[in-house]
Amino acid sequence: MKLRIFNTMGRRIEEFVPIEDKKVGMYTCGPTVYNYAHIGNLRTYIFEDLLRRTLEYLGYRVKHVMNVTDVGHLTDDADEGEDKIIKSAREKGKSVWEIADFYTRAFFRDTERLNIERPTVVCRATEHIDDMINLIKRIEKNGFTYMAGGNLYFDISKFPGYGKLALLNLDELKAGARISIDENKKNPHDFVLWFTKSKFEHQAMLWDSPWGKGYPGWHIECSAMSMKYLGDQFDIHCGGIDHIPVHHTNEIAQAEAATGKKWVNYWVHGEFLVLSKEKMAKSAGNYLTLDSLIEKGYDPMDYRYLCLGAHYRSQLQFSYEAMNTARNARLALMERIARLKEEAGEEVKGEKGGMPERESAEYRYLESFEKNITEDLNIPRGLADLWNLLKDRNISPGAKLSVAYIMDRVLGLRLKEAKLPEVEIDEETKELIEERKRARERRDYALADAIRNKLKDRGILLEDTPDGVKVRKA
Repeated sequence: MKLRIFNTMGRRIEEFVPIEDKKVGMYTCGPTVYNYAHIGNLRTYIFEDLLRRTLEYLGYRVKHVMNVTDVGHLTDDADEGEDKIIKSAREKGKSVWEIADFYTRAFFRDTERLNIERPTVVCRATEHIDDMINLIKRIEKNGFTYMAGGNLYFDISKFPGYGKLALLNLDELKAGARISIDENKKNPHDFVLWFTKSKFEHQAMLWDSPWGKGYPGWHIECSAMSMKYLGDQFDIHCGGIDHIPVHHTNEIAQAEAATGKKWVNYWVHGEFLVLSKEKMAKSAGNYLTLDSLIEKGYDPMDYRYLCLGAHYRSQLQFSYEAMNTARNARLALMERIARLKEEAGEEVKGEKGGMPERESAEYRYLESFEKNITEDLNIPRGLADLWNLLKDRNISPGAKLSVAYIMDRVLGLRLKEAKLPEVEIDEETKELIEERKRARERRDYALADAIRNKLKDRGILLEDTPDGVKVRKA
């Protein structure tokens, strides 16, 4: 089965064909570690996790590389604003290194709680400065740079393909050069490859370079680190749609100016999570963290479930009503899986990776699931396939579990961990259960049934099994 995916470069759904058979090189833009990731950021990482899981489901060996931007950079993609990490360090009374380390650990704690697979390679910007310098040297050697005001800039006028990802018009960008916030730039869309003249005093993160002591521009990080681990050409580059017009556009210019050849084959972008029609953003102050959801009583997996319900290329509007719906649906799903585990009673094929027979009733649900996830990651329909499978009364509990576990390789809902909710039993309830037991022993089934019904009205269900009486929520 082939994956078809929407390629931002070209704005069309294409069949995925890797550079190397059964192997995938995938790069995803990681966090800038100056604050907690907000749930809008985390939606992007969930979509990227679903893409990776789908590729692995299809039998590809995925080398997933993600950067951690622990070098302070400006608050605006176009080299404007304030240095994010310095600003955070000043506000919190810590060093820039302490800030970067703290929020890196916080980020990976969040991704673990959301069951997002850790990238194959996590590369910190501060550990790859030499790689950035070497890439800048290649760009400079090919004639795409100029020095101005002590900083080294990329000259977009020298790169004819600039803006092809974002469908920008280079002539229009040149016309806009009459007005420029940075007077050193020939064109306002030129960008810094290496800063030596920082806007800020007491810059903590500085390195020696051929252009003077300073630090790298933001865009060069991703180009340099992805090329180090995936080569001069690789398969997939992911990120949020906000990266298209500037960051990813500049990444392409840098990489292809250095190599003279096409850099990435498939560009895949996720849409925003929005609050009342507005993009969630730290800069706007309208953002929520995963911890803020946990404090309100939600499980992190409730948020993952919410994200599974919307296509990655569609905006997802956040509300607590939507979170409540997602939580209730996920809890119902986990309870249904837990009941099936008890009913099946034996190990199912899905736990060992076995596939159902093609002629079986359950196979058609898996077939539909595979068709949906491989058609531009239609995960909402794939989730519906799971529910339809579980509702089918003509399929045995073991067969349902087998296929559900296979589907969960992509969905990542931790279905194998499903347990029936524990029931808190007070002293009065314990006495009623004991009274029912004594009634059954003396064959007073009318009284036993009456007690059972009384407990059911209180939300407690008693089930008689060969192993004894099991107490559940009704």
